[in-house]
Amino acid sequence: MTAEEAIAYLNHYSWSATRLGLGRTRELLARLGNPQKGLKFIHVAGSNGKGSSCAMFESVLRAAGYRTGLYISPYVERFEERIQSGGRLIPPERLASVTERVRAAAEAMEDHPSQFELITAAAMLYYAEERCDIVVLEVGMGGEKDSTNAIDAPELAVVANIGLEHTEYLGNTIGEIAATKAGIIKPGCACACYDGPPEATAVLRRVCAEKGVPLRRADLSRLEQLENSLDGQRFRWDGREYRIPLLGPHQLHNAALVLTGLELLRERGWELPEDAVRDGLARVRWPARLEVLRREPLFLLDGGHNPQCAEALAQSLDALLPGQKLVFLTGVLADKDYGRIYERLLPRASEFICVTPDSPRALAGEALAAYLRSRGAKAESRADVGEALSLTLERARNGPAAAFGSLYLAGQVRTLFRNF
Repeated sequence: MTAEEAIAYLNHYSWSATRLGLGRTRELLARLGNPQKGLKFIHVAGSNGKGSSCAMFESVLRAAGYRTGLYISPYVERFEERIQSGGRLIPPERLASVTERVRAAAEAMEDHPSQFELITAAAMLYYAEERCDIVVLEVGMGGEKDSTNAIDAPELAVVANIGLEHTEYLGNTIGEIAATKAGIIKPGCACACYDGPPEATAVLRRVCAEKGVPLRRADLSRLEQLENSLDGQRFRWDGREYRIPLLGPHQLHNAALVLTGLELLRERGWELPEDAVRDGLARVRWPARLEVLRREPLFLLDGGHNPQCAEALAQSLDALLPGQKLVFLTGVLADKDYGRIYERLLPRASEFICVTPDSPRALAGEALAAYLRSRGAKAESRADVGEALSLTLERARNGPAAAFGSLYLAGQVRTLFRNF
């Protein structure tokens, strides 16, 4: 099996709503010898910010000398981004070898695992083979019934910001969604949570109390921003200064969550020198999240794809580019609340160039352009993302531009941008 064949196999078994649950994942992992049993984890759930938080945790732990694993989804440009060890993508030959073992086990099962379950099992095999000291594990969707929750109690359960998302599967209120995400909290772990909606925090407090788990909320009163620019942000946390290259006030809040989690890890015996925390945060990389692709003229790339992400993008633009209007290259999935996504960004736009993201769930670019025109915006569409990017750069020759709306689109733009 080659890496290309491995990816094709893994992608063949698409996710569906009927496949929620941990039974298949547990059976598959058992057939593989339960590789997850010998690993330690930081398990991260949330509606927004969980990927950025995972990247920060991993960078700090690696700077502290630990052999790290990082499991994220989705990827931006390459499938191998989903499974990393020591800051490096899984090598093609290793992806092929672990997938071959997973395929043999999966095809012996009466109920074949889904795509995400297969990838999770392949990742666990790889991290076990790599002898990772700790794996930073991002939840795919929800928490309680997510494939990643087949692990035992993690060292640290982290719940990032919670908003209304996937309501058909996770619940119709913030409290119901929080309860689903709280499913990653298990007796024996510690828990750090975002300073989010009170109803979410109340659920997390109740669950932690029931399970005897210490809970620590990221207290934003301990956070002070010192500097904010296109180069990143400098801030003070409890009198100590740090820097992150990630843009946007929401990333400072994510950093506060990570620093809170690191406190709990220290209390559990993990050695995390202050220099490692400072260096790890300063060196973190998280592509397509308010990423500067070009300075002159400015072009930003953001994979934000829900109303909370759009609000974070708008706040970031308000802080970094006050009063300036942008040319937006955009596309969105049809099942997203795109009315709320664009509401906040309409006043910041000089015009929109709309495309259809590479997804069967995509909203057609022309349909999006028609909707934006109905809201009083200047908008047109292009069938090809490369053509749309060229047009965006032409229209924004003397001013800022940004691409946003979908990680599918962000990956395409990031790849194509190397040729401009």
